[in-house]
Amino acid sequence: MNAAEQAAMARARELGLRVLGTTSPNPPVGAVVLDAAGAVVGEGATSPPGGPHAEVHALAQAGERARGGTAVVTLEPCAHTGRTGPCADALLAAGIARVVVAVPEPTTLATGGATRLRAAGVDVELGAERTAAAEGALAAWLTGVREHRPHVVWKVATTLDGRVAAADGTSRWITGPEARAEVHRLRAGCDAVLVGSGTALADDPQLTVRDPDGRPAGRQPLRVVLDRRGRVPATARVHDAAAPTLVSTAPTPATLLAELFGRDVRRVLLEGGPTLAAAFLADGLVDEAVVHVAPQLLGAGAHMVGALGISTITDALHLHVTDVTRLGGDVQIRMRPTRHTGGPGTTGGGS
Repeated sequence: MNAAEQAAMARARELGLRVLGTTSPNPPVGAVVLDAAGAVVGEGATSPPGGPHAEVHALAQAGERARGGTAVVTLEPCAHTGRTGPCADALLAAGIARVVVAVPEPTTLATGGATRLRAAGVDVELGAERTAAAEGALAAWLTGVREHRPHVVWKVATTLDGRVAAADGTSRWITGPEARAEVHRLRAGCDAVLVGSGTALADDPQLTVRDPDGRPAGRQPLRVVLDRRGRVPATARVHDAAAPTLVSTAPTPATLLAELFGRDVRRVLLEGGPTLAAAFLADGLVDEAVVHVAPQLLGAGAHMVGALGISTITDALHLHVTDVTRLGGDVQIRMRPTRHTGGPGTTGGGS
């Protein structure tokens, strides 16, 4: 890749992140078209299911300026006809001379785009900045491809001493407004938000996406409550008309994720309490962790995670820090587990 293509790939990854949570079960792809001189003439991202793919949006914006140019895409253009036509054919029709791809197509259904393009004389580069793209907007979709389950992002707000609630059960608000606003951005990028019955009863959360002024977003993720014993009353806020809700009685996290995968859910935000978090962590079913740490000490109260069945330090579940950001007076730490403790998710985290 040259400098212009590198910049275009960074922009394509950003475009994919912008549509995260709106494209499932399709991948959130970003695409940028450069003209023959290397100038950006078009860009796009995947539409909701049934709408145009990223390449089609970018080509439409570029028009005739795409001829002889380069398409930079986060995922290999598809070669099959589904709800829309093959993106490889659209690139050929537009006269694209070179295609730079981050992640090769991993499915047998859509594979073959690079082969078709090369057969037509197009210069194709596969695997450009692959890791960055695979760990970005495409991470959840890739988890679905590899493990046939949704990608799980565990979000928790904690004090410095690892407490998520005080001894009297109060937990609002551990973190400040900036961290709470970030939670709404996290929800907006997910297909579903999950809590257990304990959290639903203790906090009565609405689990919707709202802007900083408290106004509801146009698109709301599915609200999921794991309530095996039917404890959450019909009057709970998760049962209001603000967003769709699924109440599940699934006996295990893996069963619940299979249920959600069947509903085209590809990215789940786990906002449950210590018990539910421990169940997912112990089964190796957490792919990312987003921890909001408030500079407070409680000394007592509920811990951020329940028992994991770990009795010695050498068996600790290790996490790799990928980002640390200040959110007002709080700190956000993003992490990925580097070793699972066992269970059905031991094959990895989909990135």
